[in-house]
Amino acid sequence: VQLVESGGGLVQAGGSLRLSCAASGVTNDDHGIGWFRRSLGKELEGVSCIGMSDGITYYSDSVKGRFTISKDNTKNTIYLQMNNLKPDDTAVYYCATPCGPTSQAMGVMAALYSTGFGSWGQGTQVTVSS
Repeated sequence: VQLVESGGGLVQAGGSLRLSCAASGVTNDDHGIGWFRRSLGKELEGVSCIGMSDGITYYSDSVKGRFTISKDNTKNTIYLQMNNLKPDDTAVYYCATPCGPTSQAMGVMAALYSTGFGSWGQGTQVTVSS
């Protein structure tokens, strides 16, 4: 499985960005694809996840109400619309699979990052200036 992110950049606080993640080599529709982020000096955080077959979504408390995850199964692509961005959202954002619709599932996947479990994109930088 190969995941390629795009859409990061520099934006002022209160602004918006949309991230995209194109997946290739996926053979099973029964999986989730999601977003994780790592801020400088902080641990990897599970941000959002969407089930590619059932559309069930998950959001961390820190982004709930501001970020929206969506999918286009015809393109095997997911999107993360980020509105009302804050300086605390500054991070490298990674697309990854699998993921699950609970904080526990996202925490397990984040913890397994260094082991090579699952598939991860190369990351895209999001910088929010105050």
